[in-house]
Amino acid sequence: MSPRRNRPKEAASSGRSAEDDGAGRYGGWQSSEDWQGEEWNVRHVAGASAQGKSYRCPGCDQLIPDGVPHVVAWPAHSGVDDRRHWHKACWNAKDRRTTRVQRSRNAPKF
Repeated sequence: MSPRRNRPKEAASSGRSAEDDGAGRYGGWQSSEDWQGEEWNVRHVAGASAQGKSYRCPGCDQLIPDGVPHVVAWPAHSGVDDRRHWHKACWNAKDRRTTRVQRSRNAPKF
């Protein structure tokens, strides 16, 4: 008896794309928005599917604790590595914010 095959037979691409993750997997819905002249994919993530994970919001530079509903956004032309997790309020206020929020020198860099 030969060993079980661990890889799919058609492994054409080496990396995953963001479309490989179904929107239903994260308990939310996905849409696309135009921001700064670029098309963005926006996925709303339910809090129950974010258990055990925390992220740093690029809008306010604060942690999004695990279990909190939030938004995942990435440019439409890019893949999974460019996804960013935002608070819903920060994503909605992205046009009213300054370009970059600075942390203090003593703030953690994660």
